Amino acid sequence: MNTTQLECFLAVANYLNFSRAAEQLRMTQPAVSHQINALEDELGVKLFHRTSKRVRLTEEGKLFLHDAQHIVGIAVRAKKRFETPYGPEFHILSLGCYSFANLSLLPPALKRLSEQYPDLHPQLQAVPFQHLYQMLEEDEVDAVIGFREPESKRISAHYRELGRARVVCVCAPDHPLSGCSSVKIEDLAEEKLVLIDPARTQADAARLQGQLMDGRSPSSVYFCESAEAASILVRAGFGISILPDLFLPPESLLARIPVDGVTPISFGIYYKSMQDNPPLQSLIQILQKGLSTVDGDGGV
Repeated sequence: MNTTQLECFLAVANYLNFSRAAEQLRMTQPAVSHQINALEDELGVKLFHRTSKRVRLTEEGKLFLHDAQHIVGIAVRAKKRFETPYGPEFHILSLGCYSFANLSLLPPALKRLSEQYPDLHPQLQAVPFQHLYQMLEEDEVDAVIGFREPESKRISAHYRELGRARVVCVCAPDHPLSGCSSVKIEDLAEEKLVLIDPARTQADAARLQGQLMDGRSPSSVYFCESAEAASILVRAGFGISILPDLFLPPESLLARIPVDGVTPISFGIYYKSMQDNPPLQSLIQILQKGLSTVDGDGGV
């Protein structure tokens, strides 16, 4: 496996067209096909479904996409590092999360952190839930920001709570529930539900979703892969959702109604070690001071 093969794979994955990928890479189409075939032979899987009319990623190709991006990214950074070997040093702080909404909490903290470390280079990644803690285990990120997971997940990392997020009923502004100051689970029995795929959501939220789905017909439940996608269907009037408030994009024009009797969910940061990583240690301190109680607007 080499970077040429990976660059060809990423170009074809981006354009889903071998001719356009070859143009971007300034290679011939047969050369690109040869690199892809060699890569597939080495991996022992097919990365693309190819017909005369269409190219699309296989499931194996989708899984390999992040690895290819990561490897090529490392190679590019390594080359750039030695273009100016005597340039100023800088601190890289790599943070992962499984929702872009979670990243919205970071700007004030990162601004304060950059005042302490002017040479700070943050790297922020929103990664599918199932890969996130594997990246932490393999030192691909310094820390993961998200909700506390049950002990059964056996995450090999320390957890530091930053705050607790309330669970809210999310509905369109013109929905009859939007004027309520709070709701109970039983108030939602007749509502259609827009939910996040249980495999992609936090454990406590997944259990609550299961409670809500009990006895409902499949036609009254819509599943989404992300909170961002769920918020679009809710706003379009397909139903209501039940989510930790921090799952929601801060700019979404949706009503957020506290759900009575549901315990707020612990929100924090997972990390393997802060040794030799002063920026991470400082960031955790800044976040702990600023997020001791998380409300519906992302404030304190």
